[in-house]
Amino acid sequence: MTSKETRRKPARETATTDSQEKLLTLHNDEVHTFDYVIQALVDICGHDHLQATQCTLIAHYKGKCGIKQGEYDKLKAMKDALTELELKVTIE
Repeated sequence: MTSKETRRKPARETATTDSQEKLLTLHNDEVHTFDYVIQALVDICGHDHLQATQCTLIAHYKGKCGIKQGEYDKLKAMKDALTELELKVTIE
């Protein structure tokens, strides 16, 4: 490399991209049945039965599971609906 050449750092994603993408996370609560949580994920998040089952099992064994990724406004509506069903969810 000659003295006139410089190494360029890779471009980083802009803050707006980071702030738009959020993760809706389901937390294990030891209260609700698997069937109750699975049905809530199917009805509110649009998961198919297998995906909802997997998310429920992950939350049960690991304590939490990311269930949906997207823009805050869309996730907020889902969070509110799941909270009304007394499920513990957060947006991260």
